[in-house]
Amino acid sequence: MFLYHFSEESDIKIFHPRKNLHHEHLPPVVWAIDEEHSVNYLFPRDCPRVIFRRSERMSKEDELHFFRDSHADTIIAVENDWLEQISNTKLFRYTFPKESFEMEDGIAGYYISTVSVEPLRIEPIENLLLEIVKRKVELRFTPNLYPIKESILSSSIDDYSIIRFRNAKQ
Repeated sequence: MFLYHFSEESDIKIFHPRKNLHHEHLPPVVWAIDEEHSVNYLFPRDCPRVIFRRSERMSKEDELHFFRDSHADTIIAVENDWLEQISNTKLFRYTFPKESFEMEDGIAGYYISTVSVEPLRIEPIENLLLEIVKRKVELRFTPNLYPIKESILSSSIDDYSIIRFRNAKQ
């Protein structure tokens, strides 16, 4: 099994552990994501998004409400204003061996390493929208993410990620 890191930088030779202000309880670490959740990071770095997944733990009412018209198990919502940037951003997927990593959050697919990590390979991703839809997720665009975020947080959905929300429209 491999882990990944996505970046707009194409030339990172080695990833060194760094402190993360949003995870002050952790020592400096290198972050990685598993394959299942890697679609969450096929966006420009600062793009706010809400991702939620179907699970057996959600209520039938919430499954009907959030997934009524969808055959996808994962739905990603992004603000309309980000479409052009998503369309024009090139990312690089860095592949890591799993050996030096430990799971930080199984629901989110986050792994951390307290030692420096050299990527096994670097692959460009030039068409993010195509790469996202190839993952069989549903991608939704909306004028504002706040209603979706609030609905998810007040639901029984427990498999969700809210990424870069500080950049969402107020």
